[in-house]
Amino acid sequence: MKLPAVSDVDRELVVNETFGPTFQGEGPSTGRYAHFVRLFGCHLSCIWCDSPQTHDATRCDLADEQRVLSIEDILSWLAAGPADLLVVTGGEPLLQPHVVGRLLGAIRERALATDIEIETSGTIAPTDMITSAVTRFNVSPKLSHSGLRRHQRIRPAVLRDLADSGKAVWKFVVQALDDLDEIQELVDTYGLHPVWVMPEGTDSSTVLARMRMLADPVLARRWNLSTRLHTLLWENDRGR
Repeated sequence: MKLPAVSDVDRELVVNETFGPTFQGEGPSTGRYAHFVRLFGCHLSCIWCDSPQTHDATRCDLADEQRVLSIEDILSWLAAGPADLLVVTGGEPLLQPHVVGRLLGAIRERALATDIEIETSGTIAPTDMITSAVTRFNVSPKLSHSGLRRHQRIRPAVLRDLADSGKAVWKFVVQALDDLDEIQELVDTYGLHPVWVMPEGTDSSTVLARMRMLADPVLARRWNLSTRLHTLLWENDRGR
């Protein structure tokens, strides 16, 4: 992954795309008016990843998928249409912790977003600056169907750190009913709550079919079910 020069590390972000207004498509804020900053780079490589343009050179021309933006660039973009909800996603946003913290602090100082969410895999602990600035961490620990080894995708100290922040919700991507038992083991081991279960899929027919499959079993466990609203509306279009 191409990163800014050391002298710029605290004021420049490697970004894949910025977009909005749109709707938050997943988790507890589904349907909210939102703007997105999608950061470039990921240290994981899930076999079903729906944003390969952030890291996967076998599927995308990564040179064309990244640009360096300063904090002021992003603040100016937000100032043109302040966000009710700003979602910082990826890739993995916490790979660029210092500049993300500074960006979020500046957004709070200038009141450019009412709420801020970070989408993260739960494998990198956030800095204190980030934790103080966000409204919520949407944490998505990866299950075995991601193709990753457990030590890559499950970092106990990080999960506990995020749980202790009081700002984490836990959003699990599910393909099959057996995945619910794997979620239950993580919930019981690390005290993860609240839980949101979301079907894996990049087209509306798959998302709807898996939601229907999951609905009753998720209800039986007293968990929450998340759709993928952007997929239902716009299929797999970028920037929506």
